[in-house]
Amino acid sequence: MPQHYKSVKHLAYRYRLPALMRCFSVFPLFFLIIVLLVSADLTAQNKQTIVARFLPETKTINIQQEISFHNRSSDTLNAIYLTDWNNAYSGKNTALAKRFGEEFNKSLHLAKNKVRGSTKVISIVDKNFTPIGWQRMDSKDIIRVQLNFPVYPGDDFLLKLSYSVKIPSAEFTRYGYEENGNFKLRYWYITPAVYNDDWVLYSNKDLDDLYTDKTDYEIVFNYPEGYVLNTDLNLKESKNIDHLQQAVLTGKDRNDIKLYLEKKNSFTTYTNTNLSLITNIVSKDLSEEVKTLTTDRIIHFIYDNLGKYPHSRLLVTETEYRKTPLYGLNQLPAFLRPFPEEFQYEMKLLKTALNNYLENTLFLDTRKDKWIADAIQTYLMIKYVETFYPDIKLMGKLSDIWLVRSFHLAKKGFNEQYPLMFMLMASKNIDQAIATPKDELIKFNEKIAGKYKAGLGLVYLENYLGDGSIPKKIKGFYNNYRLEYVNARDFEKNLKTDTPKNIDWFFDEYVSTRHKIDFTIKKVKKTEDSIFVTIKNKRRTNVPVSLFGVRNDTVLSKYWFENIVGEKTFRIPNNNEKRLVLNYDKIIPEFNQRDNWKSLNGFFSQNRRLKFRFFKDAENPYYNQVFYVPTATYNYYDGVVAGMRLHNKALTAKPFLYDLTPSYGTKEKALVGSGLIAYRNYLDQGNLYLATFSVSGSSYHYAKDLRYSTITPAISLGFRTDDFRSNKRESLTFRFINVIREKDETINTDDTDPDYSVFNTRYSYSNNGIINHFSWFTDFQLANNFSKLSFDLEFRKLYQNNRQLNVRLFAGKFIYNDTSSDYFSFALDRPTDYLFDFGYLGRSETTGILSQEIIIAEGGFKSKFEDPYANNWMITTNASFNIWKWVELYGDIGWLKSKREPGRFVYDSGIRLNLVTDYFELYFPLYSNNGWEIAQPRYDQKIRFIVTLQPKTLVKLFTRKWF
Repeated sequence: MPQHYKSVKHLAYRYRLPALMRCFSVFPLFFLIIVLLVSADLTAQNKQTIVARFLPETKTINIQQEISFHNRSSDTLNAIYLTDWNNAYSGKNTALAKRFGEEFNKSLHLAKNKVRGSTKVISIVDKNFTPIGWQRMDSKDIIRVQLNFPVYPGDDFLLKLSYSVKIPSAEFTRYGYEENGNFKLRYWYITPAVYNDDWVLYSNKDLDDLYTDKTDYEIVFNYPEGYVLNTDLNLKESKNIDHLQQAVLTGKDRNDIKLYLEKKNSFTTYTNTNLSLITNIVSKDLSEEVKTLTTDRIIHFIYDNLGKYPHSRLLVTETEYRKTPLYGLNQLPAFLRPFPEEFQYEMKLLKTALNNYLENTLFLDTRKDKWIADAIQTYLMIKYVETFYPDIKLMGKLSDIWLVRSFHLAKKGFNEQYPLMFMLMASKNIDQAIATPKDELIKFNEKIAGKYKAGLGLVYLENYLGDGSIPKKIKGFYNNYRLEYVNARDFEKNLKTDTPKNIDWFFDEYVSTRHKIDFTIKKVKKTEDSIFVTIKNKRRTNVPVSLFGVRNDTVLSKYWFENIVGEKTFRIPNNNEKRLVLNYDKIIPEFNQRDNWKSLNGFFSQNRRLKFRFFKDAENPYYNQVFYVPTATYNYYDGVVAGMRLHNKALTAKPFLYDLTPSYGTKEKALVGSGLIAYRNYLDQGNLYLATFSVSGSSYHYAKDLRYSTITPAISLGFRTDDFRSNKRESLTFRFINVIREKDETINTDDTDPDYSVFNTRYSYSNNGIINHFSWFTDFQLANNFSKLSFDLEFRKLYQNNRQLNVRLFAGKFIYNDTSSDYFSFALDRPTDYLFDFGYLGRSETTGILSQEIIIAEGGFKSKFEDPYANNWMITTNASFNIWKWVELYGDIGWLKSKREPGRFVYDSGIRLNLVTDYFELYFPLYSNNGWEIAQPRYDQKIRFIVTLQPKTLVKLFTRKWF
């Protein structure tokens, strides 16, 4: 082969490569003549050469690629693994599709093939053009290449690949093609996985954490005229060939290549003495002059706090920002946002620039050790606000509105959002250790809480050391490991070097565990010149704690105490403080701050005063907050129920809570309402994570002029697996329901006692997902005159042909039954709800629209029957499947038996409009034991519906993917 064929550059320009790459049909000749070859000299790190032809009409990229893989390990390798993340969009069983399903997103599962991405590998050969065996792993986005000859330590191996990439729609992960004709390319080419003692094989899970070795790139990218290409690679040469644009791009010591092709350029380049920042971060109302000054300030801030960026260009995009935005008030619609436009633009640009700055230069294990970059990013964002916006509030200009400014939340500074967001998860016992791999984190922890806790940890460490060394250590760490392979041990070693205090606790407790931090001042004793203070560690998490001496909101003294396991007494000077407060500056992300202070002015000054707040607020540890909010609900008998809800549920959950709603029913013109008092004990160890002890009650009307009241003490135990992302949940509940009813003899002609008590225990299991849903429970009830046992199972599956099958099974049996009415009997279509668990709009109605409301329980039938009850046993099955989108066919069958009556077989069928599963559904009966119902009179009264009006229930539709 002529020597000049070995130069990609020579081939690209001399043989007008774009014209030859228009198809692969002449592949043998094409591969022999046009295949990419690099020079024989191989370097001591990976090198890739790519010649690509971009075809926007078919949304494909034809690629010829050479990979020079350097074995930097001490092992001999007989196989090499390649990551092909673009192929993660190709099917419904990839790791990416499964991840979407876990987060209740079925877009990729339901996608048509034309919007999916995929990679068609044509050949993989070695430097001698000898074919190499390869196969895709089960995840579909990792390729195993079986080598013909081993690669010894320190050796290089040359792979030549020919393949075609089909670009996915950007609707899935924001990367891919957009309807406006623009293309955002990331993970668009095949690249080797990393070998660290073993192969580190990570699939695409929409975490933007591709882990690659340090690589030198040369890319010849050919694309049609009319497109503008933006990237942070160096543009070595650009020319037009046969109505195509050809860009020769180079990059040294890179890990990830992003290309943006747009028909109308949205990017602006800002250049100062340090680097060129290319961005399309959106800000409509700012002048270019302001943007230039803002960008310059951000670049200088990053340079001053980290160090020199080793590349000349930094790409910062709106797409990357939107994937991990500044969560909070700034995400409100533009006309409601409480922050100045300049501040919002600055923080958006800062956050994304910091992320890319670190991501492009620190060769971390991006899935296992990403918390290091997150910690530095969040820490520097906190420092930026302290430096340039020290007075900005968490609620921005809303803090000045007279209705809002009295809120404790309105008084918080912008940086106080970080502990608040972390405590939101910790208070619900769903926080995770920040060293947890990214793909094992709950979405809220991965996107928000984990990052915030990591950054707060560096602030905590900085305050504990008190010598100003943390900023220097962060900068030193970055400069020592910039463009080097680095891990958590290197970061730990860096922070511990020349540290005056022992900081093992930071890595052993704060980073590596989810142990809560919780201290309290047990007691104080004051003498003329000293104060003896006893501090109790309530969680035995061995970390240091700060103690402040305060007088009239002025800090007079500050101390750090450590190694408190259990209780420990310390002596401090008496400086005439009025209060001693633990963690006064709230630097420590502490679980409970309500018991952090002691007054030195006597017992009665210890009491916290009541403070009433409208709606809901952040917790103020110095007051007993009572929140109030007007409420309005509806039921047929009470009419519009207007009330005032009184509760103590702050933004972060508390162990003890009360929730009382005294109300007035406009139709009955009577007082009604409900209430709950509960204690929740969150447990950190084992699968039992929550124990709740509660007493609840309610009083409404269940028919005209007939009131019912309930009082229910209960104990509930919650179980989960060690995998917090799993939707598996188990619960065991014991409760004693006491019902007090007014009885109208003209309505209730039986001898059922209007007042009764039922002991109920239920074990529930659920594994609910958008693709697969499986749940069941077994329920036992015991009362004076009956005892019953039931079993309820529900299964839903969305198949790969986009058909959904729903199956439900119910079986119930009375152990004994001495009742003479059907009030406690099993019901086919509409349970009597004698435990008052269901939110019927008109629970006693037998005619009219409200009698058509259905709650799928017990029999689960949709047709109405003359005798729908069974006082002995009942077995039913409900099934449905979709025939078009949310239109389904349903069918129910069942067997039921009452005492002294023969058993009966029942069935019904019809059409279900499954608009929002379990929240809004319509049922149209067709055929049943009653005959052809659609042909019978008054068919409109046979239509059944499910509707959910509870705001708390509806909110779960939007929050379930986060928790």
